[in-house]
Amino acid sequence: MSWVPAFAGMTVRWVIRAHKRNEPPVFDIKWIRDNREAFDAGLKSRGLEPLADKLLALDDARRQHVTKLQDAQSRRNAASKEIGKAKGAKDEALAAKLMAEVSDLKEVIQSGEEEERQLTKAVDDALAVIPNLPREDVPAGRDEKDNVEVRRVGEPRKLDFAPKQHFELGEALGLMDFETAGKVSGARFVFLKGALARLDRAIGSFMLDLHTGAATENLGGYTETNPPLLVRDDAAYGTGNLPKFSEDLFQTTNGYWLIPTAEVSLTNVVRDRIVDEAELPMRMTAWTPCFRSEAGAAGRDTRGMIRQHQFSKVELVSITTPEASSAEHERMTNCAEEVLKRLGLPFRTMLLCTGDMGFASRKTYDIEVWLPGQDAYREISSCSVCGDFQARRMGARFRGADGKTQFVHTLNGSGLAVGRTLVAVLENYQQADGSVIIPEALQPYMGGLTKIEKA
Repeated sequence: MSWVPAFAGMTVRWVIRAHKRNEPPVFDIKWIRDNREAFDAGLKSRGLEPLADKLLALDDARRQHVTKLQDAQSRRNAASKEIGKAKGAKDEALAAKLMAEVSDLKEVIQSGEEEERQLTKAVDDALAVIPNLPREDVPAGRDEKDNVEVRRVGEPRKLDFAPKQHFELGEALGLMDFETAGKVSGARFVFLKGALARLDRAIGSFMLDLHTGAATENLGGYTETNPPLLVRDDAAYGTGNLPKFSEDLFQTTNGYWLIPTAEVSLTNVVRDRIVDEAELPMRMTAWTPCFRSEAGAAGRDTRGMIRQHQFSKVELVSITTPEASSAEHERMTNCAEEVLKRLGLPFRTMLLCTGDMGFASRKTYDIEVWLPGQDAYREISSCSVCGDFQARRMGARFRGADGKTQFVHTLNGSGLAVGRTLVAVLENYQQADGSVIIPEALQPYMGGLTKIEKA
């Protein structure tokens, strides 16, 4: 079962399949009708054109057509009853006339039902590619230059030598092989060997142990999960990866999608379910390979492990109530930050502006780790609260104590990207001779090894 990048044509085919399964619309069109100014203002803050009038015009056409169909169906039912009366009165001419009318109405209704499906599809297709609306406390802005620093933790280590980038260190140690990976798989792949392969494993295990530890107010309590790496259309649609971002994914020849993050598998655990409020919050974590085509990353980070087609990540996902989602977002971000604190890696936490947030997010914190080899902070985690945006796509609800149901709120975050954490450890703990000290927190996972050096 091979896989190939998905391109624009696949998006069209997917949309057709999705509507055969009656995927739910993302936005409530009634809400847009009642809040058109707020809806357009939210889109404007993301740098998008107002869409309320266009969407409502599509919906008006659909509603008018539905009214015509209902009128035709009512007339058909009435005419059918009149046929019986006409025959009872032995008025064969009237009965024949009414039967012809019923036959014509049947054809009108059948063709009209197909038109209604197409009009409904047009509305749903338009709604499916509109991003989530930002929360009011998200700063307005166009791109990463308008993001706001929330906090900075740790001071970059002062080196008395010129720091190297991670790929220079890894290749000099003989433990990071991009050339062979290129022959086997192409660009944006790597072979890790020996102590670096073990360090990669150690980092992932350390993160899982931290996140699955006993729950406290700000740490732990996540259930370790080993989810599927291949998902169906509706799962990728549920988290917002389809239909708009199909070109960023890899698809197998028999139609599955390789997960770009375990968020897709984990969040869909509540798909088409009504959970009891007592079960919330649900907190899950998974350490999985992730696959991304990096379609929009041409020319960026072409060397090294920062941006690869295949990488591993420890993901955090929470399912909670609307009232608890803001606090859960802060908690999740704290869990991700704690990994860097225990590894002694300097970082800063950024609140993303409206123009830099992901498609499904209402509010996002990016955590950026310091990389001395690049003399820059680079993203190592994004923690997002999505509100009910994904829940609407998945049909995921909870039943409160009052017996009423409403959509859950979903959250996701990297806790952390394992490869990028490896990069950060290499660059921050490098020594003048090219060796790398292993952080104390990771040494128990390294079989007593405290330093990686060239054999």
